[in-house]
Amino acid sequence: MKTKSIKQSISFDATPDELYDVLMNAKKHSALTASKVKMSNKVKGKFDVFDGYCHGYNIELEPGKKIVQAWHFAEDGWPADHFSICTFSFEKVKNKTKLSFTQTGIPEHKAVSLKSGWATFYWEPLKEFFSTKWAKLNIRLKILDVRFKTNHIQNEKRI
Repeated sequence: MKTKSIKQSISFDATPDELYDVLMNAKKHSALTASKVKMSNKVKGKFDVFDGYCHGYNIELEPGKKIVQAWHFAEDGWPADHFSICTFSFEKVKNKTKLSFTQTGIPEHKAVSLKSGWATFYWEPLKEFFSTKWAKLNIRLKILDVRFKTNHIQNEKRI
């Protein structure tokens, strides 16, 4: 099978840690994509995004620096046992984060649609997520996380 690669570079109004967290935190990733997400934070751990349209596993995880994952897309002509490799590298540039994205091993006939798909379904929503209008949602998610952890600790003390 002939394959192609995608290389994209995008800047976001966020820290590298914030960007990493949105991609690797199932709740935040779900809010970003408006879909069901399962996400392991461990190397060799599995993930499932967009209600099962994409799934795969983690190869390398460096919080705030890099994510390397094997992705499989439920697309016509995408072999059932084939995974492409996606690398997300984060670099702080002044008060923004530069995301360098590479996807290798894409079946040749899917490269154009995936290139635009990343922009439509990830880069544009991420820009919105970190805009002022999404800042309140991000704060609410942090508050919910704190409340959940507090309740969990209180429940453990009762047991």
